[in-house]
Amino acid sequence: MNNKMKETGAPQKRPQMARDRRQFLKISGLTLAGTGLLILGCDSDDDISTPTDSEIFDLGSGDLGILNYAYALEQLEAAFYEAVLDGSYWAGANATERQVLEDLRNHEVIHRDFFRTAISSVAPSSQVLPELTFDFSAVDFSSRDAVLQTARTLEDTGVAAYNGAGQLLSDPNYLLLAGKIVSVEARHASNIRDLINPGSEDFAGDDILVSLQGNGPAYDRATPPSQIIQAVTDTGFITTPFTANNLPTS
Repeated sequence: MNNKMKETGAPQKRPQMARDRRQFLKISGLTLAGTGLLILGCDSDDDISTPTDSEIFDLGSGDLGILNYAYALEQLEAAFYEAVLDGSYWAGANATERQVLEDLRNHEVIHRDFFRTAISSVAPSSQVLPELTFDFSAVDFSSRDAVLQTARTLEDTGVAAYNGAGQLLSDPNYLLLAGKIVSVEARHASNIRDLINPGSEDFAGDDILVSLQGNGPAYDRATPPSQIIQAVTDTGFITTPFTANNLPTS
């Protein structure tokens, strides 16, 4: 497939854009600032009873807390792509986009299930984040633009989340795992960005890259869990309340 753009005045092109997106995907094999109770997925306007503090799951501390944090993000991404494949946009997507979205769904489901198994192997069930519930009613799944823009936001957020949490892990094995997964998430993000603006340099746009030592943008952002959790909370997608009061800060 050749995504090379020919329009005059189009964004700067990458040469020889003929690339199989599925093969590109297949190449690929989380500090709370301040104090107080942070509840994700709880809206004060909801006509439901709010659980007491003792009933709300807390992500935990140390590496376990970071693993639960990552598990929450993977549950969100997997649920979103499952909703995409069930939606009206899925029926109207072209063959290339269908394959990309299906591959992304499969990757995120694998990530989600892996974290559940990994955490369950080192912690009792009471310390494993439960299966979350979601509300994607704000997303117009019949709109290609709405679906891809939401996917871009989730994937960019996922990359920044892993980069920001890696430094908080103490077990090098978990750090290695996070490094492997974030590389896959970055491939997802670049693919979605290329679907939105084919042939452009948006796949690694300056809006998601930062510079180190003044050498120009060349590194993905690293965002601390406190900011990621706030951003995810603002979407309203996660409806299961949980707290994140004990994650490591350094």
